[in-house]
Amino acid sequence: MGIWPFKKRVATLLKGGIMNGFTDWHSHILPGVDDGVPDMETSLATLRTYEEMGVKRVWLTPHIMEDYPNTPEGLRERFAALQQAWDGKVELRLAAEHMLDSLFRDRLDSRQLMPIGEDGTHLLVETSYFTPPMDFDDMIDGIQSAGYYPILAHPERYRYMNEADYKDLRRRGVLFQINMMSTVGMYGETARGKAEWLLSNGMAELTGTDLHRLSATQRHLDTAPRHRETLDRILSVAAGPKVD
Repeated sequence: MGIWPFKKRVATLLKGGIMNGFTDWHSHILPGVDDGVPDMETSLATLRTYEEMGVKRVWLTPHIMEDYPNTPEGLRERFAALQQAWDGKVELRLAAEHMLDSLFRDRLDSRQLMPIGEDGTHLLVETSYFTPPMDFDDMIDGIQSAGYYPILAHPERYRYMNEADYKDLRRRGVLFQINMMSTVGMYGETARGKAEWLLSNGMAELTGTDLHRLSATQRHLDTAPRHRETLDRILSVAAGPKVD
């Protein structure tokens, strides 16, 4: 399934224990619903690796977008099947990553949403990597007016955003979720630098793997020891009180 070679390289993370007690706030491990893990077998194998690394809890955040028009009902059914199949210690939670696309306003108005966090008041959202939505500001206002706190997924990966944009979004009450692997260069030096800046300026409420396939992270795991200080900082982000 392309997953097992990862096991040979995971030893550095296992030995260091940097994932022990970790809550993964962004993953695509729910099987067969988007461009993430394709089937139940691979999902269970991924969760077993998470368990070996000491991960405590994982939020499954499949895409809800035009390309993947998932519904809360359908995702809950798939989640129930995964819960029945999973017998490990890693705690499973279900939310979604909502694309701010042309259909988002309808989803918001009809509450076809899957909030993140135990209290159900936060919404994980994303945009195109290259350009913002034309009505980005109105969408943020709409989310807040509907009673949700917006959390922008992987802000370091948006090529159109800069430090001034991050500061403006922060002033408007938007929270940020950083991708763990951005800090070790998985998405390039620009994303790594932005992630470092956000982290250094206290603008990272949550962190997650954004894992789609374990195999995709193989070549970056070997760099983990060299980035131990950065990883320690990003994994120690105090997220619980603000979102749980």
